[in-house]
Amino acid sequence: MGLEELSDRYAEHNRDERGAGFVFAGAERVELFRHYVGGPGRRVLDLGCRDGALTQAYAGGNEIVGVDADRAALAEAKKLGIEPQWADLDEPLPFADASFDVVVAGELLEHLRDPRRVVADVRRVLRPGGTFVASVPNAYRLKNRARFLVGRKPENDPTHLQMFAPADVRLLLADFDDPQLHFIAGRLVPLHARWFANDIVFSGRKPC
Repeated sequence: MGLEELSDRYAEHNRDERGAGFVFAGAERVELFRHYVGGPGRRVLDLGCRDGALTQAYAGGNEIVGVDADRAALAEAKKLGIEPQWADLDEPLPFADASFDVVVAGELLEHLRDPRRVVADVRRVLRPGGTFVASVPNAYRLKNRARFLVGRKPENDPTHLQMFAPADVRLLLADFDDPQLHFIAGRLVPLHARWFANDIVFSGRKPC
């Protein structure tokens, strides 16, 4: 699929399924991402930034480069002061080694053909000691398992190519120091985080 076609597909998906300004897992994810990005004075690469709805939470005082396949969404992100980069994120990142303090990938990896290759590229563009912060849907939560048992697909988003369990997330962080996982979004999370969380936010640091 070419980049123009990919852009059209995600523009339609973002418009019909999410809408402008949508942030999955809301305030919980915003606060965690703001904490891990930190700042001010950091150079941040935001992969899959869409229209900058989440990015603006940690943009203040930081230099943000936002990458997305949805060209229309990037035009909105640019209005927030985000430097836009139109690209297919299944392709190698067009940035030099060790050029960012933080790389963000919020609700992105489930859309990619080879997430492990992308995470390796994230590690490449991070400076030593830099932070990788990301999130993915908790695909094996109890609700999804119940769907499977009654013969339904656990995921109904046609743009999702991958499903992540906590163990899969830990594998993605295998080459990072200080891996952190947070199970968020769901009224019953306090009862059993892995079963009831809708989302997993995670982070790690590139070794110095």
